[in-house]
Amino acid sequence: MNEAQLPCWIGLSVRLPPIMVHALIRIATRKSPLALWQAQWVAGELEKYGHSCRLVPLISSGDGDLRPISATAEVGMFTKRIQQAVMDGDADVAVHSLKDLPTQTIDALQLTATPLRAPVEDCLISRAGWSLDQLPPGALVGTSSRRRAAQLLHLRPDLRIRPIRGNVQTRLDQVMGGKFDATILASAGLQRLDLPEVPFQTLPIAVMLPAPGQGALAIEVRSDDATAIAATAVLDDPATRASVTAERSLLRHLSGGCLAPIAAYGRAEGSRLLLSAVVLSADGTERLETSGEGEVTLAADLGQRAADTLLDAGAERLIASAR
Repeated sequence: MNEAQLPCWIGLSVRLPPIMVHALIRIATRKSPLALWQAQWVAGELEKYGHSCRLVPLISSGDGDLRPISATAEVGMFTKRIQQAVMDGDADVAVHSLKDLPTQTIDALQLTATPLRAPVEDCLISRAGWSLDQLPPGALVGTSSRRRAAQLLHLRPDLRIRPIRGNVQTRLDQVMGGKFDATILASAGLQRLDLPEVPFQTLPIAVMLPAPGQGALAIEVRSDDATAIAATAVLDDPATRASVTAERSLLRHLSGGCLAPIAAYGRAEGSRLLLSAVVLSADGTERLETSGEGEVTLAADLGQRAADTLLDAGAERLIASAR
């Protein structure tokens, strides 16, 4: 074979496509059915990108303590154990309900993704499927959320509010068994657990503003774990990220924490971001509200402005009294 007959590729440097190597991603989660569903959903999404995933189920301090939340009042009681597992290297990714995640950041961890948000509304659940107006006078409603209790009492001061704890099914069983006339659960949880047989009425946003971050997931990884950062960042939804950033910025500047009677709802409309927020007294007799809008890229600023407006109106006093 002479030189003219040599194959054209001989002597050339041929660059082949890189071979993608995906390490096993360990996902830390609480053991409740809802938390496991959320972690399994994240695993399924990551597997679409070729990753292998394994769940690391853990028990948080909030799972093991069934006293009323107001009695324990531990910030991050549903998230600390999960975060610690990631920081200790026992897991690579933490999956939380964003509304449970404290607004105070941890340098060792990075919030890499807030996937597309589920419905943010709350649902009123009763054996008869009553609406809020149909609840009998003096009805006993189980909720450990000061936000929900205060908004209920603002509209229906005759209702009796008592603490209720446990996972979604446990709370449903208490209502269906007659211990309570009704309870309130997040629509997202009912949807994710596929409980269509539960008799409920969706409460309009105007009646029951959600908790900051409600319906959204939070995916955290170690700040120095480039592999996990790259793997999970693709699950981020920009509109959800902007909305919850505004809500959590408001919560942080109010210094309220997830246990205070504070509600907020952000929603992106094109390049604009709208935010509504309320702060109430624990008994619902006082209610402060504000709304505003700004650029999606300035979500945190919008949340801070809304917080300042509420603080100027006396929100700090209501939050302090609720504690």
